Amino acid sequence: MLIIDAHLDLSMNALEWNRDLRQSLTAINKREEELTDKPDRANAVVSLPELRKGNIGLVVATQIARYVAPGNDLPGWHSPEQAWAQTQGQAAWYKAMEDIGEMVQINNLAALEKHLELWADGSDNEHKPVGYILSLEGADSIITISHLERTYNYGLRALGPAHYGPGRYAQGTNATGFMGPKGYELLKEMERLNIILDVTHLCDDSFWEALDHFNGHVWASHNNCRALVNHNRQYSDDQIKVLIERGAVIGAVLDAWMMVPGWVRGQSTPKKMNCNLEVMIDHIDHICQLAGNALHVGIGSDLDGGFGREQCPYDVETIADLQKVPGLLAKRGYAEKDIEQMMHGNWLRFLRKAWR
Repeated sequence: MLIIDAHLDLSMNALEWNRDLRQSLTAINKREEELTDKPDRANAVVSLPELRKGNIGLVVATQIARYVAPGNDLPGWHSPEQAWAQTQGQAAWYKAMEDIGEMVQINNLAALEKHLELWADGSDNEHKPVGYILSLEGADSIITISHLERTYNYGLRALGPAHYGPGRYAQGTNATGFMGPKGYELLKEMERLNIILDVTHLCDDSFWEALDHFNGHVWASHNNCRALVNHNRQYSDDQIKVLIERGAVIGAVLDAWMMVPGWVRGQSTPKKMNCNLEVMIDHIDHICQLAGNALHVGIGSDLDGGFGREQCPYDVETIADLQKVPGLLAKRGYAEKDIEQMMHGNWLRFLRKAWR
């Protein structure tokens, strides 16, 4: 079954983790065996060959570069201009992958339909380019509002105004506070350009404010449920309900600390915490119960978001194991049509409406 994954940090892995994502996972992880600079070294689960193996033909792929003001101890860049330059390097990597036929950018309806036709038969995947929709995770790198149109012109189609901590345009995970006039200006320009608002990572204050000031298309690319794991990174039932009312799709994420309560970074392990793909189905099912249907949930795995096998479901060795999910949904009683919607159909319906 075709799978769409609505959140992967491919260019971050290529440039900051120095991973050649064209290689096999065996090769990538072998080269990292002696490295200790990142917590997931030698535990990678994402590569372009594994995406093809898993019939994951279309992804939402990010640019990401945070600006950190003095006193902010999060990792990031010391000026918006440096953050901008980092995202331009990431854009250049995607273009390099396009130039050699590894990937293809999908930025309009015609390109989407053409790409779906290419992947329709599910055969000979190893020679097909992986389609990607370009997203920006955190808007700190947008130096001025006029820079947003530049990003649109090279393909940006979705944007999350904040990531972790305080941002230049909105407040993110573990922060509090509102967007304010600068954030409103960003939202207005996003609406003009028809850039999708990704509300993932917005703190509660900024979340509600963003929805009040933005009339365009909204999704949550990688979010789980606060009712199951009580943390501000997750969304409450009230937030999920308003997203459903806005026609959003919410991508289930596979970072273990967001899946099971009580996870302690560096100490917990997936098996000790009983974190497997069934837990992701719990989050998916919770959203479906709130919606009364299966039309507002998809996959947004984040499986390369700074973690790997050490912090994802123990039954995921590679991202290709997402192909186990349809069977698990069927065991929960979901019909084939609903499963197809959740694996790809909901994202496609959303994009066809947004880009028509």
